[in-house]
Amino acid sequence: MANTHLVVDGSNIATEGRTAPSLAQLDQAVRDFTSEHSFDNVVVVVDATFAHRIDVSEKEIYEEGVLAGELLTPPAGAVGRGDAFVLQIAERSGATILSNDSFQEFHATYEWLFSEGRLWGGKPVPGVGWVFVPRVPVRGPVSRRAVREKKRDDSPTGSPTRSPAAKRPSASTAQASPKQTAAPKPSAKKAASTRAGSDSPTRAERSTSKATSRDASSASTQTSSASRSRNKSATPINTPGNFLTFVTAHQLGATVSATVTDFSSHGAYLDVDGARCYVSLKSMGEPAPRSAKEVLAMGEVRSFIVQGFDTPRRGIDLALPDFELLEVGSQSQKQPRESSDSRGRSKGST
Repeated sequence: MANTHLVVDGSNIATEGRTAPSLAQLDQAVRDFTSEHSFDNVVVVVDATFAHRIDVSEKEIYEEGVLAGELLTPPAGAVGRGDAFVLQIAERSGATILSNDSFQEFHATYEWLFSEGRLWGGKPVPGVGWVFVPRVPVRGPVSRRAVREKKRDDSPTGSPTRSPAAKRPSASTAQASPKQTAAPKPSAKKAASTRAGSDSPTRAERSTSKATSRDASSASTQTSSASRSRNKSATPINTPGNFLTFVTAHQLGATVSATVTDFSSHGAYLDVDGARCYVSLKSMGEPAPRSAKEVLAMGEVRSFIVQGFDTPRRGIDLALPDFELLEVGSQSQKQPRESSDSRGRSKGST
């Protein structure tokens, strides 16, 4: 082949056809591909969470591979994670990429992905072994959004400026201004009337009192609506038995195999051995997809990271690997603010 460099999307190839990555599968794929196509330099890139997701029996081999430079991980906190690291290496070296990913969020930046021979994919076929084919990246909603944003960022934008005439007031306006802004002096009779009636409420005071009563009534209605909303949202998601079984078996940061059961406007619901779990859009990608259907499919079985527990509602939050943000008790952290708000309302009412 024309290219002498190969970059392998290790996390993608190691997880092909599996719910958890396999270092043995990755090693076999690289060996088979390089036996069919010769390269001067081979780089295998895996995500930062790869070591936590492979089988325990493979961790020692993984550490040896990292120390020997056979496996690379992106720098901590790298924007775009492993995918961006793979693409930057390939761009600098003109390398071929071995991956089944389409890298949709990077289509606007790396247009060479669509060049012939730059992207290869493969699958292990039972009884045959690995079969590799050249690929063209799939264009989807994420790709189209990335291209639109790139065009918008590249297009020159100019904000309208005000003309000097608009900024500078005319002479007639300047002359009329003092007359318009000068406040009329109250007559002696009005002043005496005001002093005589100072003990009785004025019309402005009565209007202010009515407005305050209406605001208080509106605030009371909003408070009762918010209380009903909180009571509704506090409905438990799982039974005590299912929730306790899950929490006992899986700690934060653990990898679980979950089945997609249904979608919502803000995420998707999953099933893990009878426990109902939830994954939000922001836990599916960066940037977050507009719909969970862009990333997941109904009935799909996939690996997720345990991200947090909502004990009051017996809820379980999951995230796709590399997008987890481990937090505990996100709902309980909101309780003090609600309590302080209610205390503030009590003080206001008294």
